[in-house]
Amino acid sequence: MEKQISTGLKNTYLIHFLLGLIFGLIYLLIPDVWNNLINWDISDPAAYRLVGAAVLAFGVSSWLAYKDGVWTHVKVLTQLEIIWTTLATFVMLWGMIFEGLPSFGWVNTVIFAAFALAFSVLYTKQ
Repeated sequence: MEKQISTGLKNTYLIHFLLGLIFGLIYLLIPDVWNNLINWDISDPAAYRLVGAAVLAFGVSSWLAYKDGVWTHVKVLTQLEIIWTTLATFVMLWGMIFEGLPSFGWVNTVIFAAFALAFSVLYTKQ
């Protein structure tokens, strides 16, 4: 039997799927409505729809990893998640500190940082 992913990694993939589904669909389908709610001024909804598509794709890939559960099948995806969430954390931090993004940006920053940490720790333990 092939080595399965840990329960922690499996749960992280499930949570990542759920948040990716929620935020991905919001940015893909209703970026103007959402950004008005969080007071985030956008000039190009198409760019936010593209981000929504990417977040949704990462979320769906997390669902596939959750369902598969075999370490050799999801190892590269876990590495990709570490890179994506780490880079996204730094991009959000930059925007919060130097570009004056709205305060809701801290929610995004914390979510990305939490996933970067979780995926990194669980990867090293796997």
